[in-house]
Amino acid sequence: MTATKRIKRALVSVYHKDGLDEILKKLNAEGVSFVSTGGTKTFIESLGIACDAVEDLTGYPSILGGRVKTLHPKVFGGILARRENEGDQAQLAQYEIPEIDLVIVDLYPFEETVASGADEQSIIEKIDIGGISLIRAAAKNFKDVVIVASKHQYTPLLNLLNEKGAETSLEDRKWFAKEAFAVSSGYDSAIFNYFDNREGSYFRVAIDQPMHLRYGENPHQKGLFYGQFNNMFDQLHGKEISYNNLLDIDAAVNLIDEFDELTFAILKHNNACGVASRSNVVDAWKDALAGDPVSAFGGILITNTTINKEAAEEINKIFFEVIIAPAYDADALAILEQKKNRIVLVRKECKTCPMQFRSLLNGALMQEKDLSIQTESDLVAMTEKQPSAKEVEDLLFANKIVKNSKSNAITLVKNKQLCASGIGQTSRVDSLKQAIEKAHSFNFDLQGAVMASDAFFPFPDCVEIADKAGITAVIQPGGSIKDELSVAYCNEHNIAMVKTGVRHFKH
Repeated sequence: MTATKRIKRALVSVYHKDGLDEILKKLNAEGVSFVSTGGTKTFIESLGIACDAVEDLTGYPSILGGRVKTLHPKVFGGILARRENEGDQAQLAQYEIPEIDLVIVDLYPFEETVASGADEQSIIEKIDIGGISLIRAAAKNFKDVVIVASKHQYTPLLNLLNEKGAETSLEDRKWFAKEAFAVSSGYDSAIFNYFDNREGSYFRVAIDQPMHLRYGENPHQKGLFYGQFNNMFDQLHGKEISYNNLLDIDAAVNLIDEFDELTFAILKHNNACGVASRSNVVDAWKDALAGDPVSAFGGILITNTTINKEAAEEINKIFFEVIIAPAYDADALAILEQKKNRIVLVRKECKTCPMQFRSLLNGALMQEKDLSIQTESDLVAMTEKQPSAKEVEDLLFANKIVKNSKSNAITLVKNKQLCASGIGQTSRVDSLKQAIEKAHSFNFDLQGAVMASDAFFPFPDCVEIADKAGITAVIQPGGSIKDELSVAYCNEHNIAMVKTGVRHFKH
């Protein structure tokens, strides 16, 4: 028995024919015979190559509107028969089944049809049955058969034919089988996710071509992104994106999506270090930067409006890694592209998955995204003093930022501008002290500012510290068994406190 096999007969049934002609001509020159169906058979014959019809092999026509063409023992017997098995060979002879040594299949474009917004019937008709069965059969019998399961494998097949002619090694066939099962599993995952309608009944994810990142979390770590980055962004300029860039980009998008009004945000290590909502992009940028001009160095910038020339001139004064906007004026883009490594992204309209995933231990966590955005109607007064209209604006603004900050988190806001955050501390008191100290270091007057907390206050210590700093209104989820202690302090010191009933804890 030899592991080297010669291709003598090929079954070809493909949806995409681009790039196939050179392969067919090469196989024909090697003396390979062909069997095919419908449009593929016509295509083969248009190249001047003889081709048998599957219908002639099976004795049955294509039926049920083309749903059944290749599903027949004379097709699958020729693929699955073990060449060194005497019993298999005897049955091939008995039932006049020819061996098939190469199967080239390209499945119906199911995902593309879903993405096009087609009606359900059109989508269902793009669920390939015969093709997926041919792939599995040929891949199972890789010891004897070569399987090409996608147009993406046309090039490897052509390279193999140019190098070895119609001869293949066991290693070659096993590689193609591995690629085939990647295609079939991905195809089935796409179909399941369509039927599941993003409910997350089971964890099925399959992405064929990862995005190669500059490196992982640290330069000595390899990084890949399995997703469709180009569906969400156009990269206009800059170096290859890294793992950390992607984490920050994700955090930036989640934050900016909280705001309907014109807003600019600066993030560092997934947390906001500057946010401001203003009537124009230049003022929004300047006030966002004022929140922490030190941390902004090397940060990620994002806005929900077009970047104009005046804004670009101001932004260009600092070093940053990435800028994201829905659009850029041409003269603004010329300014921002002056630094060769600076990553400039245009954000496109794109639906994102409503679920979040995180790998850990020997599995993965899945949860719904925190898409809850509180409005004024969600606020419940906890104190005798009611917040003013201006304080309500700032409280809701602060709550959006604290929701997107690492816990334990406190944000201090005044006039729809982030004065400072305290983030990622093991104690909420430490987070608040950090925020106050940081605000003072950048000369913010906290008298009349508001405070947001991502979780309830188990003790009144935080409101006491906030009061001494000049905070006049507080927003928190509420729900502590000792809520009344914080409320009592606020009532005594004329501080307005509201609760949302929604905790935004974020590891």
